[in-house]
Amino acid sequence: MRTMTFLLSLLAATLLFGCQQEYDLIIKNGMVYDGSGNPPTQTDVAITKDKIVKVGNLSSAKAKRIIDATGLAVAPGFIDLHAHLDPLLNLPSAESAIRQGVTTSLGGPDGSSPWPLGAYLDKADSIGMTMNVAFLIGHNTIRRNVMKLENRAPTDEELATMEAQVEQGMKEGAFGLSTGLKYIPGAFSNVDEVIALAKVASKYNGIYTSHLREEGIGLLEAVYEAIEIGRAANIPIILTHHKAIGTKMWGASVKTLAMVDSARKIGIDVMMDQYPYNASYTGIGVLIPSWSMAGGTPEFKKRLDNPLLRDSIKKAIVNNILYDRGGADLNRIQFALVEWKKDLEGRTLRDWLVERKIEPTVENGAELVIEAQLNGGANCVYFAMDDADVERIMKHPQTMIGSDGRLVAPGDGHPHPRWYGTFPRVLGVYVREKGVLTLENAIQKMTMMSADRLGLKDRGRIKENTFADVVVFNPQTVKDKSTFQNPHQYPDGIDYVVVNGTLAVDKGKFIDARTGMVLRKGSK
Repeated sequence: MRTMTFLLSLLAATLLFGCQQEYDLIIKNGMVYDGSGNPPTQTDVAITKDKIVKVGNLSSAKAKRIIDATGLAVAPGFIDLHAHLDPLLNLPSAESAIRQGVTTSLGGPDGSSPWPLGAYLDKADSIGMTMNVAFLIGHNTIRRNVMKLENRAPTDEELATMEAQVEQGMKEGAFGLSTGLKYIPGAFSNVDEVIALAKVASKYNGIYTSHLREEGIGLLEAVYEAIEIGRAANIPIILTHHKAIGTKMWGASVKTLAMVDSARKIGIDVMMDQYPYNASYTGIGVLIPSWSMAGGTPEFKKRLDNPLLRDSIKKAIVNNILYDRGGADLNRIQFALVEWKKDLEGRTLRDWLVERKIEPTVENGAELVIEAQLNGGANCVYFAMDDADVERIMKHPQTMIGSDGRLVAPGDGHPHPRWYGTFPRVLGVYVREKGVLTLENAIQKMTMMSADRLGLKDRGRIKENTFADVVVFNPQTVKDKSTFQNPHQYPDGIDYVVVNGTLAVDKGKFIDARTGMVLRKGSK
């Protein structure tokens, strides 16, 4: 009898071993950061198809592919909460993002988004993406659809049309509403208009992300406005790419962060995202008063023909160079993308004045800003932030990471280095070199916090039965290489990136896998 029992047990074990599950991919021996902010655990992660199916000791398990992650960090794929995905249909591989470890990006920020959103998402689906993408619906886009560039409040009928368009965008899969109140036509809106539109997004459990009306002088009032919009519309808020611009506002993050804390204490759900640089990037029109560009370029030209209006426009530009984006120095304004004068890319406003043999004064700089806008505009990097504010904001418990970067191919213009290096820079500079964040806290700000903000409970974490978005990197060598002088450089130290169970970076080599998903709010 004992012999029979033994033989039956041996037969069962043999059958069990013979039927042992084979996983598609096992990542072994890595320090696994689950995204929660907890310290890591040295363990193994098994993936089958597009899901993480096992986390634990898998030393005897079989897999089609095994990655030995000894000495490496294993983390959820990074989630970029502020991405300019405009070139997505032409750059569906998204290599500049994937190589940073980004597996999911949220597009449609700063009030600008594709329209109609549903058709755009369908097109992206048909092409196939290498990373997961999600979108917000943009207030500026909606306002331009209905009111063009008019500087006035909407009529009741116009507001109703805008509300209907926000509702359409939400039904088609938007994750919320974004505003760009510094830019036209959003700059022409009042708070009641934005609250009305945010209420529509709130009805569909969306979020509200705000490029504040001011980030220099007027910053505190702008933070208050964003918080008030969130309170009145009962919608979660993100102060997007939060910063303090201009020397007069350096240190103001102490007050803005206190405002965030105070709002949260009384039940207002406000958070922030941030990129890890002391320079911003946007169009040169940000230096020009918004009222002067109402109605578009033809009306702008007419106002410039009026000597009194031109004088007012120029004085406002001088003020912005001195106290806002200009950082009080013509060398702090660096041209990045100039279609009508490519040789300006990478050079400064002062360089342009010198080339033209014009005295490099702020007043003369203002004249060239006007000329640039009339030529079709330009995108610029503005060195107008203080490192102390950057670090203070980054450490705040309600700050997440977003690149504010645009998808880019090597050689395309002279971009801000954040387009290539945001996430590796946090890990290399602000974790390893400066110790501003612990590694587990930095990963949390790049993964689970962002996923939860978007309502994605099945992403942003290393956990069984969640989507297999994973990044494997070397915490001792990971670093951004893109610089303001030489931006077109991919980072180091990102060894493997997995998107929905498929390798998109393998031993540092990029693979255009196209296993990303187009995410729609409310859909699986």
